[in-house]
Amino acid sequence: MSADAVSSLQYQYTTGDNSGKVPVEHLDYKYIEECKDVKYLEKILRVLRSGDEGIYPHLINFCESHLEKLDPRSRALRKTNPVATAASLSRDEWSQIVDELKMWQEETQKTETSLKQHSMFDDEVNKNIPPVRGSNFSVPISQTLLPKEKRNSSKHTLPRDYREWDKFDVEKECERIDRNVTEKDPHVIMNNGQPKIKTKVDASLLTQQEKLLLANREKDKGNEAFRANDYEEAIAYYSRSLSIIPTVAAFNNRAQAEIHLKHWHSAMRDCQRVLELEPGNVKALLRRATVYHHMGNFQMATEDLKIVLMEEPQNAAATQLLSKTEKKIKECQPEQRKGKKIPIQEVEEEDDNSYDERKSEQTACPVEPSQPVGGEESSAAPAERGDMGNAQKKPHGRGDGGPHSEHNNSHHGHWRSKGGNSDKYKVTQEKVTNGTSKRGSTASVQADQSSSGKGTSVGGNTGETVNLDAPCGALPPPLSRLKNEGNLLFKNGQFADALEKYSQAIQGYTDSGLDSPEDLCVLYSNRAACYLKDGNSQECIQDCTRALELQPFSLKPLLRRAMAYESLERYRKAYVDYKTVLQIDISVQAAHDSVNRITRLLIEQDGTEWREKLPEIPLVPLSAQQHRREEPPSAEVLQARAEKAARDAERRAEIHFTALKQEGNDFVKKGQYQDALGKYTECLKIKPDECAIYTNRALCYLKLERFTEAKQDCDAALKMEPTNKKAFYRRALANKGLKDYLACSTDLQEVLQQDPNVQEAEKELEEVTVLLRQSLANAKASPAKNRKTVPITEVEGDEETPAVPSSESSRRGADISINLQPANAYEFGQALNAARCCGNTGACADLLASTAPEMLPQLLSTQLDGHTISFIMQGLDTHLEKDPNLVYQHLNHLHTADRFSVVLMLLEKDERRHMTQLFEHLSAVESAEFTKNDVQNLANKYI
Repeated sequence: MSADAVSSLQYQYTTGDNSGKVPVEHLDYKYIEECKDVKYLEKILRVLRSGDEGIYPHLINFCESHLEKLDPRSRALRKTNPVATAASLSRDEWSQIVDELKMWQEETQKTETSLKQHSMFDDEVNKNIPPVRGSNFSVPISQTLLPKEKRNSSKHTLPRDYREWDKFDVEKECERIDRNVTEKDPHVIMNNGQPKIKTKVDASLLTQQEKLLLANREKDKGNEAFRANDYEEAIAYYSRSLSIIPTVAAFNNRAQAEIHLKHWHSAMRDCQRVLELEPGNVKALLRRATVYHHMGNFQMATEDLKIVLMEEPQNAAATQLLSKTEKKIKECQPEQRKGKKIPIQEVEEEDDNSYDERKSEQTACPVEPSQPVGGEESSAAPAERGDMGNAQKKPHGRGDGGPHSEHNNSHHGHWRSKGGNSDKYKVTQEKVTNGTSKRGSTASVQADQSSSGKGTSVGGNTGETVNLDAPCGALPPPLSRLKNEGNLLFKNGQFADALEKYSQAIQGYTDSGLDSPEDLCVLYSNRAACYLKDGNSQECIQDCTRALELQPFSLKPLLRRAMAYESLERYRKAYVDYKTVLQIDISVQAAHDSVNRITRLLIEQDGTEWREKLPEIPLVPLSAQQHRREEPPSAEVLQARAEKAARDAERRAEIHFTALKQEGNDFVKKGQYQDALGKYTECLKIKPDECAIYTNRALCYLKLERFTEAKQDCDAALKMEPTNKKAFYRRALANKGLKDYLACSTDLQEVLQQDPNVQEAEKELEEVTVLLRQSLANAKASPAKNRKTVPITEVEGDEETPAVPSSESSRRGADISINLQPANAYEFGQALNAARCCGNTGACADLLASTAPEMLPQLLSTQLDGHTISFIMQGLDTHLEKDPNLVYQHLNHLHTADRFSVVLMLLEKDERRHMTQLFEHLSAVESAEFTKNDVQNLANKYI
């Protein structure tokens, strides 16, 4: 310890000063530098800042720096920023703040005034709302005043004489008062429940601004209820807000509340609505992934979470949920190799769960076509794909789930659920209706295709026609229709309505006195599935028991009853039913998983003697066990698998494409253009028609000075989007790199025509115009420098001279090599260049004569320059005598070409002279098609 520190302690002990005072000798550079006590240094700093011992700015800074070295997080180092005032801001900033506040105040007052003028809005807000207890609520005077007679009578009370008090019977008066109180007081009504909140608000007569304000109020009420953990009330208020104006925030909030209540179906619907309104919404993706995770659809949950983490890599909730989901997927993999698929056969079972099959088919893993899936068709009824009902990974007391669909993939597939907390159940049944497989189909009723023209048909969700009057076993037509309607309602998720239809069919069966236990078993089984969907496990057990009494060892009722037992935590009976199911068909993976899970629960509950407490497991006769023969899948099954595989491949490709594009963008930001080039090339292999990728790759080519490839990518982008501004600008840079300044100027003008505010394009256009003039000047001077002397030899008379003049000879030679009927702009340019190279103006005139004048701007748009215009003017001048009207039409359309204005500025004197001569000759011609005034107006656009 230093001498100063010792003296400090001695000073404190001798003076008895422990109150925090600092001696003056400690306010010294040397003492502060040697002091290591953070608390004491903070006291010194406070004394220095107080100014009691004087103001020493340098010493304060030295103390602060030394304290920061010892404890950077010391509270004494914190400095509060002063409140901004008019003096601390510039005059412009302060006036802007004041103006904005005044504007906000005026807008608020106007809004409040306009809202008060609409009485309907106030009625809607204040309807049936009692005053807040304990608030300063005043009753209107009109309600407090009593009738005039009663007020007067209450004010004038007649006095009593002392003698009257002697006659007063106190007991009698007390009895009378008690009797009156008993008669007048109403009976007490206990109301322990809260009034039910309406989920819809009639806002049809409100303005849009009023609707928005009212919707926000309802949403805020929902937020308050959510923070109070009253999720049902929160859902009610969010629903009220959505009934006024559907917003992304309200859908997202309601989905979160439904997740807390484990209403997975409703939460999924709300997440889907959010993604329809705003694709890529991170909250909706995260909440949908949560729903997928609880429903057992781990693959879809993983895909959503990866998209979330691509947008927000630091999202802790998504990271944690992704690790849990991947762990679940790894746990499922060993179990996916178990079991052998054996068909499940049930007599006259309807496709009552086709809705779940369709949903699970959309979320399941791909199924290999070589995998044998299906059922053995019996003479009584087709085999059925096993959509057995509900099972929860964590059963609830009321059974929160409903019927689920099970299906296979190449490893026996995950058994997915549309509702409830389901885990990796696996089933290998296949539903066939009249010999046609329904796996992946949206059909919900058994329809006779041969009689599809009869009866009533209803279109399904996918446009498929469902015959509601199709026969169902031995049931009469009215009962068959009720059953088919129930199947259709179940498929559409309307379980309560489907339950009512099945109940009517069962009642009709009882009243009609039919004798068809197979059909009645199916009806009870289907109604049990509806009960299971609605969480009514007790009724589901009763219906399954009735179905098993009619058809013992029927697989679907057994499995559904087992799931209902499990949801009620009656694990022993659930274990017995699951074991019976495995005797009927050992390939039902859902039963395997449930047996393993319930075994662990029973061991924890009953200990090692748990088997002795089980009820007797019935022995299934061989006649009821499913055969091991498997049939190849039908054409519809293969088509459904192929469609699903295509959807999965498309989804995976989309995710891979997004990841590659993001990596390429990141490389561009880092300046690693070669690496970005590879990523964009891989993106184009996945999506060759993505315009943005071509423009991005063109940027990389420009940075790497590969101008030809950059131009090709820009051309490809412009084919897909002819008005893409980025493609035009980057092609202009590529043309500049290739020293094609005329094409570069044209592209830059196109960019400025679309958006005149692009300053980069303006600067490039000025620079390119200078380069273009220099290149033209150099091109004009180069022929004279590079011209060589060629000796001319005279041919003697022995040689045969052509009988045709030289001009006609060159014309014939041009006819041989020049195509006078070009099919496109490229062929037209080749023909025009060939004529210009040999100086054959006659061939040029013939080429123009065979071309429609209105097509001339399109044919010249990509190759227009000063030499070409001059040559066209000479060709038109030669053709003038033959058809001046055609010449006028060509001139009337030529000036509308894309590059004409740029090329016209760069014409030389000789080229302008050819143009002037043409118009002089044309004005001298008399024609009924045009006048001299028309020619003069047209000449103003050229000269």
